[in-house]
Amino acid sequence: MILPGEIPGAPAAPLDLDLIRKYSVAGPRYTSYPPATRFVTDLAPAAIDAAIAADNRPGAGPLSLYFHLPFCESLCWYCGCNTIITRRRSAAAEYLEDLRREVALTAPRIAPGRQVTQIHFGGGTPTFFPPEVLARLGLLIAENFTVDPKAEFGVEIDPRRLTAAHVEALRAMGVNRASLGVQDTDPAVQIAIHRWQPSVQTRQAFAWLRAAGLRSVSVDLIYGLPKQTAESFGRTIDEVLALGPDRLSVFSYAHVPWLKPAQRIFETRGELPLPEAKLAMSAVAHDKLTAAGYVDIGLDHYARPDDELALAQRGGTLQRNFQGYSTAGGASLYGFGVSSISSTDDSYRQNFKELKQWKAALDADRLPVERGLILTAEDRRRRAVIMGLMCDRLLDYGALNDEFGGDAAKDYAAEIAGLADLEAEGLLVRSEKGIEVLPRGVPILRVIAMRFDATFSPAAGRHSQTI
Repeated sequence: MILPGEIPGAPAAPLDLDLIRKYSVAGPRYTSYPPATRFVTDLAPAAIDAAIAADNRPGAGPLSLYFHLPFCESLCWYCGCNTIITRRRSAAAEYLEDLRREVALTAPRIAPGRQVTQIHFGGGTPTFFPPEVLARLGLLIAENFTVDPKAEFGVEIDPRRLTAAHVEALRAMGVNRASLGVQDTDPAVQIAIHRWQPSVQTRQAFAWLRAAGLRSVSVDLIYGLPKQTAESFGRTIDEVLALGPDRLSVFSYAHVPWLKPAQRIFETRGELPLPEAKLAMSAVAHDKLTAAGYVDIGLDHYARPDDELALAQRGGTLQRNFQGYSTAGGASLYGFGVSSISSTDDSYRQNFKELKQWKAALDADRLPVERGLILTAEDRRRRAVIMGLMCDRLLDYGALNDEFGGDAAKDYAAEIAGLADLEAEGLLVRSEKGIEVLPRGVPILRVIAMRFDATFSPAAGRHSQTI
């Protein structure tokens, strides 16, 4: 589906900074609904067992597997991920044995024959793991799951910790997508965020991955970091474009020092750019990338017009999960490792974030779940509303009624009426059939989705800014 006024690969209109400034508020990223801030710690083991059993009824759909590999040699001060800082390489092999135990507790519960259509290694730094340990992880997956030969198999890569042997091991196990952490190419910014990464390392990583025949190589960038300016970030965009990535994730820096104390370093130094400068960086990235032919997928994601992500958006099959936008439609997500999150049609569950607690649960022969949520019928319906807006930029009342029953136009009359200000701004259109987000409204998709979030309260939890 191509939205009105949107032609894949054509230059897009510049961002309306006044509009973004007006609607930039703190809110969820909606990688799930309800958001993870609503997960509870008193989820009964019986409820977890029932959710997994329900997910594995006859005719169950495909699977997506996520493995959290949390180790990093050093801490990047901006990082919001769940990491364990160590230089002890033997930690990788030890962690693999614990993953083996978690897989052994989970795999027998999965209905025979369910195909894995997506696998993702996240971190931390997955390439902290030596190549031979990564190869053993690949064998663990092959021995316990039925992997579709055409499965999307992605890995997050720190170019500073990548070798040719790593690439060989990853390719041998079936990895066909890689996401390179770059963040910024400016040396002054790299020093300020405690992540020194010469451009030669990034270019070498690209060369190895392209030579290995991966079908997609993407780059992660962050704007709003110390020492950045719109001009310097524009140079970073230009340098990265010269590498020819298939996708880019250009994230707004999430300043959450109450969750990540290392970020307080930036406050003491007073080096964070002001909101106006941050907005200018966002505009520079958007304008340069769309002018280069990349499609604005939404929420800081860009892809080539012929990339599977862009094709999924146009075809109405784009999905969203805890790794961001995805093409793995209808797949249940099973996460392994510390802090990983699993999701089924009516449940979420998250593992312990601390390594000791995660291992202790495995020692007791039980799933290492710390918190989660069992969804109500209304949660599932609102999730469909929010994900439809975030992915398809549409809310089709008839389709929603067919799937969940009820009368969406009446049931959500208050929320729909509350969109009047956004319609007046030219961000969306309301009709008797539904709601359509216009291209001008794409930068504030999170804000539009929040209007249908029955759980959201500014005082209930602390979120990053939408821009």
